[in-house]
Order: sequence, then structure tokens, then C-alpha cells
Amino acid sequence: MRLLSVMQCKPGMRLAKRIFSEDGIVLLGERMELTSRLITRLAECGVQYVYIEDARTEDINPPTLIREDTFRMAVKEIRTNFRTLMERPNRKKGSAYPYIAQPFKAMMNLIIDDLSNQEDAMIMLMNMGTVDHYLFQHSLNVCVYSTLLGMSSGYSRDELTTLGLGALLHDIGKTQINVNVLKKPDQLTREEFELMKRHPQLGYEMLKDQPNLSLLVAHCAFQHHERLDGSGYPRGIKGNEIHDYAKWIGLVDSYDAMTTNRVYRSPMLPHDAMERLYAGTGTLYEQRMLQLFRDKVAIYPIGMSVRLMTGERGIVVDLNSSYPHRPVVRVLSNEAGEELKAPYEIDLSKQLTVMIVGVNDEETDVPLVSGI
Repeated sequence: MRLLSVMQCKPGMRLAKRIFSEDGIVLLGERMELTSRLITRLAECGVQYVYIEDARTEDINPPTLIREDTFRMAVKEIRTNFRTLMERPNRKKGSAYPYIAQPFKAMMNLIIDDLSNQEDAMIMLMNMGTVDHYLFQHSLNVCVYSTLLGMSSGYSRDELTTLGLGALLHDIGKTQINVNVLKKPDQLTREEFELMKRHPQLGYEMLKDQPNLSLLVAHCAFQHHERLDGSGYPRGIKGNEIHDYAKWIGLVDSYDAMTTNRVYRSPMLPHDAMERLYAGTGTLYEQRMLQLFRDKVAIYPIGMSVRLMTGERGIVVDLNSSYPHRPVVRVLSNEAGEELKAPYEIDLSKQLTVMIVGVNDEETDVPLVSGI
């Protein structure tokens, strides 16, 4: 299979992986043949990338960070609890929110177990093939990515649970903000932006008195938009005043926001997002955290189309955990754009003179299935 943007898809291509709804229901199954109408509908629903069948890459099966059952359960649990909160905004002081610690702690156990079972697991895009409310999917993405980084940092299971819950609930304050502001496709007005900036405080207030939930989880929500140089919000704290968990979550939150489709812009590819993050080294984000994050991110996801400096084009077929920016590429066409009868693979971690210079910038030539 190979990874294509929805805009590169053509009628007659077949899906290699299922498309899920926000309820975890299968909307389009494997081997579903795409039509012009389905492609348009996927784009309208915010799906940016899909896996497509391709005989030349049929042996490629990109790994997932968490099992499909865990993913579907997690999205459903997040959706159920967050929607309950969205339907009851502006609670009076002293009124109770639904207890959320128990179901989310159970979810964290599954996520930690899934990640622990993967050797050299790397951060890969998780928002492909899901039609979902941005807040639900984003919360799960940040949770999984942050937990994986916590594992790489040597955190204990209890620490991972707290970090993961803080990441999962970092944006819970947005459930108290008008959905028209959250989904506004245009630039926010000054008043709307000030309202949006209240979500860390709102999240802290919602979580700080939750039974069986560490106060540190509430502080993760409170601090995830704070930055090293004091330029963040809501309090403008800086440096060591910000807890390390909140620093991790703030970094991952920024990355996922950049690489996820939003109502006001298209997503960046991972390598572009990493460049943007590195521009904030030492001012917005800790250098040591950025370095670990860089080493754990699959800059070029498996299945992605790439163009080499030689002019050849191919597909990423494997990752090098020690050199994530230098994957293994299966070359499918030569510098003249002619398809190779005998594709071959090149390990960029060993061929240091060859660089990737383009991503997903080709006219797709995946064989179609119509008429077969």
C-alpha cells in the first residue's frame, strides 16, 4: 500500500485501510473502490491522507502505535465524555462534572501496554483515515505521542499514566467554548481569540477537584500553552516554572496541530512541522526535548511518495530508528519519470550522498482497478 493525499486520489483506486467515523464505525472498508463522489466527500469531511492499494508496494503494511481495538475504544470514550461536557457549558461553581478519572485511567493502561509491546516505536501520523471532531482525535494523538516520549525518557508507569492523562485532557477546557468559535474557518476576532485563550484556565478549574485524578493533570491543562521565554498564556510563566509534563504536552500539541487538518488551513507534513518547531529552540521549547522528539518522529511516514535528489521517485518502505530522516526508499521510477521494470531499494542511512528533496509532489501513477 502507499500513502496519498485525498487530492491525489483518482476514481478507480482502492482503499488499503478502512475509514472510520468519530464513533469508531467503519464508513469505507478495505478494497473499497473510490469514485469521484467518494473522493469529494472524503475531502469535505476533512480526511487528508488515505492508504491506497498498489501492486508495487503490496508488501508494505505501515505499523500502528496502538491496536485498532484500543484506538476505537479510546475515540469513543473521549467523544462520549467530551460531548457530555460540551452539552453542559458554564457550570455553576460547586456543581459536579461527570467523573472521568476511572474510564480514562483504564484507557491509559491499554495505551501504555500497546506502546510497551513495540520495540523502537516511532511517532507516526495517527489522523489518517478518520472522520472525526478535531478535538477528540487531537486529544488522543497528543496523549499517545506524549506517552511514547515519556517512555523514551525513562518515566515509570505511574508517571506515564499521569503524563498521558494530562495530555489526554489538556484541551478539555475547549468543551466550554462555543463550538462556532472552535470551528470558525476564518481568523478569530480579538474577542474570540481572548475567549479561546481561556481554555487552559477552564480546563484547570474542571480538573483540579476531580476525584482520583492527580492535581498535576489539572496543571498540565493549565500550563500547556506556556512557553520557556514567558510568551505563552494564560499566566506568562517561564522556564522551570513550567512542569516538564506540560512542556512535553505543549511541544506535542503544537506538532499535532500543525500536522492535522484544521478548518482554517491544510496540514503540514511531518518534516515541515519539525522545521517550524526547531525555530523555537530555546525560546519556546526545550532543546533536549526537541532533540528527543526529533529522534522519535517518523519524518517521512511509511508509504509516502518521495523524490530523491537524483530525480528518481519512490516510496518509503521502512524507517531507520537511529536516523529517522533517512528512511529506506523503494525506487519506482527513474529521473526521466519512466517506471522501472525492476524497482530497487536504497537505504538512505547508508547512502549518505542521496537526499530526499520532495514529498508527495508527483502525479500519481498507481494502477487503477476499474474494468478489472
